[in-house]
Amino acid sequence: MAREIIVICHKYDIMFIISEKCTIIIYDRRENIMVLYADKARLIMNEVNKVVIGKNNIIIKVLTAILAKGHILLEDNPGVGKTTLALAFSKAMALEHNRLQFTPDVLPTDVVGFHLLDMDGESYQYRPGAIMCNLFLADEINRTSSKTQSALLEVMEEGKVTVDSITREVPKPFLVIATQNPIGSVGTQMLPESQLDRFMIRLTMGYPDIKSEITLLKERQNTNPLNKVVQVADGAEILHMQKSVESVYIHDSIYEYITNLVQKTRENPLIELGVSPRGSLALMNMVKATAFLNDRDFAIPQDVQYVFKDVVSHRMILKAKARVNNVTVDNLLDDILKMVRPPRLSNR
Repeated sequence: MAREIIVICHKYDIMFIISEKCTIIIYDRRENIMVLYADKARLIMNEVNKVVIGKNNIIIKVLTAILAKGHILLEDNPGVGKTTLALAFSKAMALEHNRLQFTPDVLPTDVVGFHLLDMDGESYQYRPGAIMCNLFLADEINRTSSKTQSALLEVMEEGKVTVDSITREVPKPFLVIATQNPIGSVGTQMLPESQLDRFMIRLTMGYPDIKSEITLLKERQNTNPLNKVVQVADGAEILHMQKSVESVYIHDSIYEYITNLVQKTRENPLIELGVSPRGSLALMNMVKATAFLNDRDFAIPQDVQYVFKDVVSHRMILKAKARVNNVTVDNLLDDILKMVRPPRLSNR
């Protein structure tokens, strides 16, 4: 398979791409590096699509959250492909990943690690927990104890692990993809609001349509589709892509649009707990990543509308009056999107 070496020259703002045949292509870095990485993002999605069939919108939003440096919560019934989705992303991006099946007897030390006394009895050595990787898959996170769930908080927010007063950074890039079964399933308990707020988005995969399920059945007779996934990116490229996302421009009117939407969740009489400022920041970062994946270095109102519900729905608590009247979070967010008028941006 042909490979390319990318050399970025910051001094002259140009980028060389040296192909396997030693052909040198010179790009204007300022104009083309974002396009290059957007193409790389599409390659990643194409690989994941080999395994997760008929869920293109979910794949796009998961990659959007990764590029926005966020963590992802996948909530759905067992067996719809949540774990497979996470494994496919880790393989396509060549990220070191660990998977931990959360059960009631999983301890915080299983997550963050512990210190072990050496055989000589004179020193302690750190034994890393499952969290010390690029992509941590927390399977069925709502089946474990609150104490173990809280062990994730520091590392999800700050990218650091503290054991016995010693702090260590996790590898970069770092993200958590957590899965949970719907509340009410046997052996589950609700995640605290403080932990839910650490997840940038919450997604529900849903069942596949008939055509996709037939394709799934045919492809899984003789082989594991994960074997088809090949590496098309690596950790260094993901970091560069995340850096490019940070440089996406947001007009003041888009900032105001984001703020007005969030403010409506705090003022609505049917909502007990509205979206926090952390939620506003998450929405802004997701908007930037959405623009990036659409080959733009600027955000538009449609970017906000595309990710709004996925970013804020898990950060809200409804009042009893709303639940009694069968009003859902989705209903309220749809109303808010209709209520707040999006800005009209002129061509730049």
